Amino acid sequence: MGIASINPANGKLIESFPSLSSMELDEKLAKAWSAFHKYRLTSIAERAGMMRRAAEILDNEKESFGRLMTAEMGKTLRAAIAEAAKCAWVCRYFAESAECWLADEPIDTGAGKSFVYYEPLGPVLAIMPWNFPFWQVFRFAAPALMAGNVGLLKHASNVPQCGLAIETIFHRSGFPAGVFQMLLIGTGQVQQLVADPRVAAVTLTGSESAGAQVASQAGKQIKKTVLELGGSDPFIVMPTADLELATRMAVKARTINNGESCIAAKRFIAAAPVYAEFERRFVDGMAALKVGDPMDDSTEIGPLATEKLLQDLDGQVQRLVRAGARVLTGGKRASRSGNFYEPTVLVEIDRTDPAYHEELFGPVAMLFSAGDVTEVIRIANETPFGLAASVWTNDPAEQQRFIEEIEAGAVFINKMVVSDPRLPFGGVKHSGYGRELSGHGIREFTNIKTVSIAA
Repeated sequence: MGIASINPANGKLIESFPSLSSMELDEKLAKAWSAFHKYRLTSIAERAGMMRRAAEILDNEKESFGRLMTAEMGKTLRAAIAEAAKCAWVCRYFAESAECWLADEPIDTGAGKSFVYYEPLGPVLAIMPWNFPFWQVFRFAAPALMAGNVGLLKHASNVPQCGLAIETIFHRSGFPAGVFQMLLIGTGQVQQLVADPRVAAVTLTGSESAGAQVASQAGKQIKKTVLELGGSDPFIVMPTADLELATRMAVKARTINNGESCIAAKRFIAAAPVYAEFERRFVDGMAALKVGDPMDDSTEIGPLATEKLLQDLDGQVQRLVRAGARVLTGGKRASRSGNFYEPTVLVEIDRTDPAYHEELFGPVAMLFSAGDVTEVIRIANETPFGLAASVWTNDPAEQQRFIEEIEAGAVFINKMVVSDPRLPFGGVKHSGYGRELSGHGIREFTNIKTVSIAA
């Protein structure tokens, strides 16, 4: 259907949108290019004032924004409202912190004056996914706009209303026309954008294949890219862990956002001495989750975003079962209309099956037992992905080994993996490169210019 809002809880069309023509897209690019050359000259204080107003709008209208997110992609209303509030946080954080992160950085060379000067690059194309339709955009836009860049948003085709709402928020906040624009285009028009000399850089959050394609296109144009791709994050439980807390957080970590999150834990690895008890508690917790209407406050698992996602996830589960995996709970589509899948736990997984190495995007967990810390680390790293890991141990020596040996962009010890404006976010291996958030993120789309002045 192209660009359309379809309610995943009932399959009904909400609204569809025509794609921009090539001429209309060119007009948007011209507007962004013109806006950048004026906006880059604004002070950080001016940008911060507008960014704080965006935060106020998000806070004041978080319930209505939450309902829009839930209607378009199926996350629970409670989670959607929290997402809008988190977007307000990231706006405020960069409004308050940008001046520090972008300040001239003096370097003592022993003679004259030398320093690093951070300047914006220009229009940045953001290709964003549907799973966190507000957060993914704001975590790019807040630092990029505070650095003096302008944003061009190519949002996922199933959440167009979220993208348009975000554009309106920036407009209402006082950002000049053209500083942030939502582009109603299909994937077929992305290559035209990447190749256009007015686009200075590209950031993409999405699949491996999409990341590889965009990076290849940008590479031909010698353009900076930041990629945040898939994840198959390990959740590790060692004998010294607080088992009750670890299990409770394991259920939450697997099913956050209906399980449709890159940083949702997907592979659960428990050391042999605690495996049996962890399995029992974890399966009971997953089986007890309430699946239902995402607008209902009591619902814990809503529908997957699209019918195709549901079919793909079920196909992965069935392939694993045919290869010998055993289902401890769930394992099939829920018996109700809409894109609902039962919370599922799989054990005895064949590690030679291709699905073992794939990302499971939905409420499906793979559970493993390991003999010692060395085997735990081997299993944890036995994936093409390297986004983040959650490790539960109170042994300092084990903690240090996990910090040093887990192949990931982040290791969280005795806590669930989360994204936080204050912490750099990104992965290694097939999970991508570059960083979002924190001082590292705001500098990704700047020219790190060396200045040296003779005495």
